[in-house]
Amino acid sequence: MIDTWLQNDLNSIFATHPVVVLIDESGDAQFLLRLLEQAYTVYCAHSDLEELHVKYLLEREQPSAKKYLIYTRTAKDKLKFIREYCETHGCLEIRTLQNYIKDKVHQTLNLNINLPKDELITAAKVSIGKDKGYWFDVCHKGATEIFDLKKELLPFIHDPVAFEAEKYDAQLRETFYHKVNDLLKQKYIQKPAQTLAGEVVKTLLDGLAFGKPLPILEAVYYDWLDSVSYRDSFSAYLINYKLPSNMDIWAVNLAHPFRSVDEQWLKIIGEHLSNKETLPTYLAKITQRNHSKQAKALGITFWGDIKVLLEFDPKDIAYLSSFSECVEFYTKHFYKLDTAIRNLYTEFLHKTDCLEPFQTHYKELVAIFLDKWFKYFSDYQEQQTGILQKIIDENSVKTAVIVGDGVAYEMACLVAEKVNNGFKISKKTLLADIPSETANNMSRIYMANGVTEKVQGNREKYLREKNPNTAIDFIKLDEVNEEPRPAKYLICTYKDIDDMGEKLQHKALKYFPETIDYFAEKITVLLNSGYAKVYLITDHGFVLTGLLSESDKISVALDGVSEKAERYIRTVEQQPSLTGSYIEAKKKYGELNYLYFSTTLNPFKTPGVYGFAHGGVAPQELVTPYFCWERTDDSAQALTVTFQNKDDLKSVTGELYQLKILADKNADLFSLNRKVYLIFFSNKTQINKSDVFIIQNEELIAKEFTFDGNPEIEVHLLDAQTKALLDKAIIKQNKDRDLGGLF
Repeated sequence: MIDTWLQNDLNSIFATHPVVVLIDESGDAQFLLRLLEQAYTVYCAHSDLEELHVKYLLEREQPSAKKYLIYTRTAKDKLKFIREYCETHGCLEIRTLQNYIKDKVHQTLNLNINLPKDELITAAKVSIGKDKGYWFDVCHKGATEIFDLKKELLPFIHDPVAFEAEKYDAQLRETFYHKVNDLLKQKYIQKPAQTLAGEVVKTLLDGLAFGKPLPILEAVYYDWLDSVSYRDSFSAYLINYKLPSNMDIWAVNLAHPFRSVDEQWLKIIGEHLSNKETLPTYLAKITQRNHSKQAKALGITFWGDIKVLLEFDPKDIAYLSSFSECVEFYTKHFYKLDTAIRNLYTEFLHKTDCLEPFQTHYKELVAIFLDKWFKYFSDYQEQQTGILQKIIDENSVKTAVIVGDGVAYEMACLVAEKVNNGFKISKKTLLADIPSETANNMSRIYMANGVTEKVQGNREKYLREKNPNTAIDFIKLDEVNEEPRPAKYLICTYKDIDDMGEKLQHKALKYFPETIDYFAEKITVLLNSGYAKVYLITDHGFVLTGLLSESDKISVALDGVSEKAERYIRTVEQQPSLTGSYIEAKKKYGELNYLYFSTTLNPFKTPGVYGFAHGGVAPQELVTPYFCWERTDDSAQALTVTFQNKDDLKSVTGELYQLKILADKNADLFSLNRKVYLIFFSNKTQINKSDVFIIQNEELIAKEFTFDGNPEIEVHLLDAQTKALLDKAIIKQNKDRDLGGLF
């Protein structure tokens, strides 16, 4: 604040004079020159020769509009060549800076400040840019308030070299370092800034490790991890830090950054999963750790998944009395366990001692649920056949469908969480056909004739032929962008999850979170680019093998010709030895007539690799998402805008055509106009786009365009805000009737 005081004093003189002499006899106010130079032209004159030179410069420039400040450490009565400026212009004398500060504090706050000279000047230097509250604290609390260590320590430990070079002058740095050493309860010794910064961070981390951090350092730690600018430097310190050998891992501060401590907790909890007396104590600790913002900032997020596994109560499974209830229970409760174990596999698959107890616990819960699932499995009926046709038949609005490959129900639920809350969502399910593998299930989705078609292009051809008068576009999901497409129905395919899973197995897990974000992004783009509804469906889900021993693999003896996959077996002949222990289905595939499925998540023994699999009849593979997002815009009272000359546009003579756009009468006072624009397509490719224009209630607007070599054009009329399709028309150029003015 001293900068404000001084500038106010100077400006009161500059109000009537262009030149002011600042006399600083002690020289203690020199640190303010760098600030004054930003406002005034500053000349220094500390000797007779310098005074003469300044006098020459001022007389040459004849000061008028500009403001000139002469800074000198010479007493007023000893000045020679610039003394006249003190008399004829203005002069501000600071004989001792400490007294100037005391006077200003008294004038500003009506308080007396009693600090030694050095501390008072230090306080003044730190006060630059601060308000009177700073001086109020210094007056009442003393020198401890000069430096706000909570704010100053973070930039210091982040980059001590830059801090030392840029932040303070030498005297101020030394005072700051004294305060830092006082905080650390150690004697001040001159040492490199990096060394002192390292000591600060070690004290901070030791405090967290022992559960007793200094309050100031704890606050610095929280700010450090919250800061985008400073967070990166924390990792370097943490890597070089060694945990104390005598620490109690259960006494550590719950916001700690030590992943190794979390893993030690995990191992101990895993050893006590069956201990009903100690488990609640651990759960309380886990809950607190899971809520730590600092842990999440450091990527330690797995405690939420551990909580899901440990807090799941399987007792309600016993009350399930039908297959439909099993499906409902899975989609409301059990799927969360699949998300949890997938996340834990991603995190700890290479750390068997951490993961194994929790995988065992998960499989025990799965076994309980599968007992009920397969008890009622005879009531299972697939729901995929012809689902795309059903969506087309049931929706008259512009609709997009994302057909994923291997999008498990639990992943679709995570997608739903990430899509903008401004959209309405319906979360239903489709039961996949068996075996739950891509060629079979994709054929069911696109086709209703029972044929298994391996070529995607042929599936799309089938759907087009079934809807000859309906505009359907087929694209890959990565081709989706914000520009609307002409077709009323858009089918988007995405195969990355299944492709990655089958090629990379467990290594694909680390990419799945990005895929979830990708789905959410594309759904939002589609809803914001004119599609009233967006569906997410998929061919099948998947199961993860996790940690697998040789004894986990299922070996079976088969009669006759057979094909064995990880999750199912096909045979020509019925297998009496498998009846009763396995799910049997009669389904022809080439020369093969029967299907057999395990009633566990364990794979059949095959020559291939293990990790990511599908084809079986577990709920993770068969219960698939049938999610639908809708725009929630209240358009009931919106002004209706349509093309009025569609019949005329079907045969246009000449190069020009005119679009007549009419806004109906609307009694709603808040919907008397609408912003719209036009998009033009030729051969399903966008060729033009108009500017946004406003149409008023009952207004008819005519707009003229040229064919530009496109004999047939489809034009869409869109709402400028929602991109909703309001109307469309086909314009055809009739060259036969264009006689060039001969008649």
